[in-house]
Amino acid sequence: MAQNDTVKLIGSWASPFSIRARAALHLKSVKYEYSDEPDVLRSKSELLLKSNPIFKKVPVLIHGDVSICESLNIVQYIDEAWSSGPSILPSHPVERANARFWALFIDEKIFGSLEAVGGAKDDEGRMAAAGKLMENLAILEEAFQKSSKGLGFFGGENIGFLDLACGTLLGPVSVIEAFSGVKFLRQETTPGLIQWAEKFRAHEAVKPYMPTPEEFVAFAKKKFNVE
Repeated sequence: MAQNDTVKLIGSWASPFSIRARAALHLKSVKYEYSDEPDVLRSKSELLLKSNPIFKKVPVLIHGDVSICESLNIVQYIDEAWSSGPSILPSHPVERANARFWALFIDEKIFGSLEAVGGAKDDEGRMAAAGKLMENLAILEEAFQKSSKGLGFFGGENIGFLDLACGTLLGPVSVIEAFSGVKFLRQETTPGLIQWAEKFRAHEAVKPYMPTPEEFVAFAKKKFNVE
C-alpha cells in the first residue's frame, strides 16, 4: 500500500455523506487536498465525473491513482489503508458486522423514511411517512442504548464507524423538522440520540466539517426555492 501517495477528497459542504469521509480522514490524521463541489446537484466537475462515472456523486476519495466511491466504503477504506490514529471500525468480527448492519439500516430505512416525508404528495401520505420515520428512529434509539453502554457514542467511549454513519442524519432531520413543524428527535422517545447528537457535533473530528442546523435549513430553502 503506497500510503505516501497524494490524497484528495471530492465533496460538498452541504452533503451529509461528505462529512463521513472528512471526519474519518481527520480521525486518522491523514493530510489531504479537499475539492468542494458547491452545487453538485446542478453542476458536476470533470474531475468528479471522471472519478465516479457510475454514480456521479460525492464524496470520492482519490488515493494516488485509485478512486474510492460511496461514503461508507470510503470510511472503511480509510480505516484499513492508514494505521495512524484510532481504529474506526470495531476490532471484533461480531461488532464489525453489527456496525455495518446498523449503518445499512440508517442508509436504507431511515433515509428512505426521510425521503418519503419530503416527497409525500398529500397530508395522508406525509403523516404515514412521518410515522414510519419516528418508528425507525425509535429502533435506532434502542440500538444506541444497547451498543453505547451509557458511554456516549455508539461504540462506547470513542467515536467510530456507526457514529459517522448516523451523523449524516442530523442535517436532513433538522431540515425535515423545519419544513414540517414536527419534532422527530424528542426527549420522550429518543433521549439517547439527542444527547449523542450534541456530543457528535462537538467532536473535534466532526465540528470543522458539520454545518449548523440553520445552515442546512437555509441551503434546503434555497435549493427548493422556499421562503
